[in-house]
Amino acid sequence: MSDQTSSRDAASNQLDAYASQRYVVSPAIELLKASNGAPVDSLTASMTAGPRGPIVLQDFTLLDHMARFDRERIPERVVHAKGAGAFGVFQVTSPEPIRSVCKAQVFQSMEPTPVAVRFSTVGGETGSADTARDPRGFAVKFYTTEGNWDLVGNNTPIFFIRDPMLFPSFIHTQKRNPATHLADPDAFWDFIGLRPETTHQVTFLFSDRGTPDGYRHMNGYGSHTFKNVNSNGEAVYVKYHWKTDQGVANLDAEHAARLAASDPDYATRDLYNAIATGNYPSWTLYVQIMTYAEAAAVDINPFDLTKVWPHSRFPLHEVGRMTLNRNPKDYFAEVEQLAFAPSHLVPGIEPSPDKMLQARLFSYPDTHRHRLGTNYQAIPVNAPRNISAAQQHNYQRDGPMQVTENGAGAPNYFPNSFGGVQPPPATAHGPELAWHADTVSGQVVRIDTGDEDNVSQCRDFYRNVLDQAARARLTDNLAAHLCRAQPFLRARAIHNFTQVDSTFGAQLKAAVAQKVMHTPPPSQSRRRPAKLNPPRIVPPPTASRGLCPAGYGNQGSPAHGYASKL
Repeated sequence: MSDQTSSRDAASNQLDAYASQRYVVSPAIELLKASNGAPVDSLTASMTAGPRGPIVLQDFTLLDHMARFDRERIPERVVHAKGAGAFGVFQVTSPEPIRSVCKAQVFQSMEPTPVAVRFSTVGGETGSADTARDPRGFAVKFYTTEGNWDLVGNNTPIFFIRDPMLFPSFIHTQKRNPATHLADPDAFWDFIGLRPETTHQVTFLFSDRGTPDGYRHMNGYGSHTFKNVNSNGEAVYVKYHWKTDQGVANLDAEHAARLAASDPDYATRDLYNAIATGNYPSWTLYVQIMTYAEAAAVDINPFDLTKVWPHSRFPLHEVGRMTLNRNPKDYFAEVEQLAFAPSHLVPGIEPSPDKMLQARLFSYPDTHRHRLGTNYQAIPVNAPRNISAAQQHNYQRDGPMQVTENGAGAPNYFPNSFGGVQPPPATAHGPELAWHADTVSGQVVRIDTGDEDNVSQCRDFYRNVLDQAARARLTDNLAAHLCRAQPFLRARAIHNFTQVDSTFGAQLKAAVAQKVMHTPPPSQSRRRPAKLNPPRIVPPPTASRGLCPAGYGNQGSPAHGYASKL
């Protein structure tokens, strides 16, 4: 390895690492083959009729090569498009109280459970910056002995809204304006101002927590309330928390902006390099537990995704540790095709009445069917480890890209008398497979929950969690974004923050006024003065520069056709 190579980071040297490993495994040269396995004689020259003749249709190598290239891209995720992934293990470190409240084998066993993890931003496209002010996705797939369990959350314990009916509109405001194809502060602050339940999460977002220092230094949360059921059929409500063992670290706004320009893949690179050099990141899993009686008596809606459970009343209990120790071998195969869904649950872990969770149970698998196809669960990185791909385990058949044995001749209907898979007899269901039964009653109505105490917890966060310096940075971050919106939108947002804390509102109002006064409109701030950008006068071509041969482009153009490069 050269001195130049040794001075670069592990991500930059990935190809060198591959080559070194490849020649250790097999020193012999591997021969190039087409998609059908036939040998390929050349990948630099097309098959033509003579040296200057047209390409012939029988050139399968070229057609195979180009047709496959034309179809490399798949739809990106509608949210969480930009992300990074890694693999590792989860192991229980503190059996109690989790074993007393949850029968899931992932918690009952002391054996390590393989995991796949994907971190991401939310609103940006695939090529956007890792350091953007945005929530971060924190999704974990546990490959358990009872099937895959996906804990699909974020790096904040709350979210902007509590009713999924608002989700498509909210995400539209985080994406690009449909006419201008630009980020639109008016759309962002219009929605935020009209739905005050967003105030808590927006305060989180514009605090230091909105720009974590990479993925290794942020916490993660299941965010939703889940139900845990033990082997006796007794249920409690829980919230899952991941605490980073590396320590929490955040970027200030200026540093995040510099990295967005100089290294937009900063968090992806940091995660890859840490794992490649043996500095394996880890997170400790904790759980909050709430009994049914406590849920009925608590002064908040325990299923409201815009609120946290007070730690003073519902303390954190350690469960186990997750360590990431392997980078993806291929990003597309193992990260882009990685598909998480909150509906991927195992016995002992069930959904709660959380409205946002209930909608996600449907929405996530639905997006995977659109993005990856109906057989996305057969993709190796998504396939459960407790069943064989060749083994019949249900009555789902066919569909695009069916790459398993598709039942291998077993009946494709149920019930049947010919040896098809069956559920266990009713007498053998037992507490292991039984879902916990809840009693639900009430009128079927639509209730807008937009005014269910949107300020109390936000006020507590502002006054008691943030110190004075953090509150000042929060105000400045908000003002820098809010100043770009129209005056009436600014006034509405400031009113909502004033409900949280009058001093907060007054300081934000003053900061916005100052920013408006000193921030030129985007069209002016991005335009260079005319005297610094005069039109270029390109001299006519001369014989010394050379002219294009007759019959090639415009007569008299420079030899290469790029006047600006003369």
